Amino acid sequence: MSKEIPLPYAGLRVLDISQGIAGPYCAHILWQQGADVIKVEPPAGDWIRFVGVRRDEHSALAIQFNAGKQALALDARAEAGKKILFDLAMQADVIVQNFRPGAAERMGIGYAALSRLKPDLVYVSISGYGPDGPYADAPATDSVMQADSGLMFTNQDEQGTPRRLGLLAADVVTGLYASQGAATALYQRLARKVGTHVQVSLFEACAAFQGSCFIEQAIAGERPFGAVSAPNAVFATSDGNISIVVLNDEQFGRLSAALNRPAWLTDPRFANNLLRMQNHADLYADMIAQVRQHPTAHWDALLTEHDVLHAPVRDYNGVLNHPQAVHLDMAQQLEQAGVGTLPYIGLPTHPFHRPVRSAPRIGEDSIRILQQAGVKASQIEQLIADGVVLQAKV
Repeated sequence: MSKEIPLPYAGLRVLDISQGIAGPYCAHILWQQGADVIKVEPPAGDWIRFVGVRRDEHSALAIQFNAGKQALALDARAEAGKKILFDLAMQADVIVQNFRPGAAERMGIGYAALSRLKPDLVYVSISGYGPDGPYADAPATDSVMQADSGLMFTNQDEQGTPRRLGLLAADVVTGLYASQGAATALYQRLARKVGTHVQVSLFEACAAFQGSCFIEQAIAGERPFGAVSAPNAVFATSDGNISIVVLNDEQFGRLSAALNRPAWLTDPRFANNLLRMQNHADLYADMIAQVRQHPTAHWDALLTEHDVLHAPVRDYNGVLNHPQAVHLDMAQQLEQAGVGTLPYIGLPTHPFHRPVRSAPRIGEDSIRILQQAGVKASQIEQLIADGVVLQAKV
């Protein structure tokens, strides 16, 4: 944990009216860097609360991307709810939304309307395919976007079978790009006293994430797949798996010494990387037979001794117990109300490590948020009675 220092966004007011992952993650990054974040969601809750591994109204995804926020449950379809949302927007420094194009404008909280009254507003819009164009209204879930943006193509195996990445990469990458855009807009506001409408789409974010792949295909005429050197693969040990990588002839010499294979160095099949790739089946057959004879710890120690690029293939518990992860205090202990103690891994950028706080329940802070916004107690009572606002039970 880094030493306590003033966080850069301390006192910054962020209104997060997004759902899912990309928008909430953008706002959560700002929270990690010191901002006060109000999350507005329908009384039924952000839909991500009920997706994947969950306990009651808390899913792992909702916890990771909403920790530390204050939660207001508000029916923004009702006229009274729209007014509350507009008033909160006028008090915010940053707004993050991921409605479909045009929805925010119909609710009276689009950038054009708000910026006329608040010229220095930083407004982040996240969409699937952008604000206009033939796909502007197309649905854009993570799986759809992984297919449509080339991510599955990039992740195809050597037989050409496209594969989905095993995490919600499209959403997470977009959230990262959105937070970077918000940070740039905040600097613009500080330097030039103007606001900005930051627009980020999942489609463009995923393409940007793969930028070098497009260049590779343009140069080569086709996208190369598989390893770019040999050996470069995962090998089964007697009790697990280990990744072994060789990038040049010098490294191949060190691997040959570690595995006690001096004959490799005079074998014409393995004289350079190109030949090793062409003859990788012969090379791998020997390695597979040898590596499976001993446990991962044996190979880890031996390859470390010979300075060979390698790493055990770790599961998540293995990562959390990694000596370097322990040294870095990489995972905070999140005491999540209603769930228990959970590992929380925040921003890897030092020194901006804010101590994590529990993710809120649906409407956990509704009354307090409205009071701080200047809404009278009698009005709050009526909003709750009318079902426009939900306050979670204590």
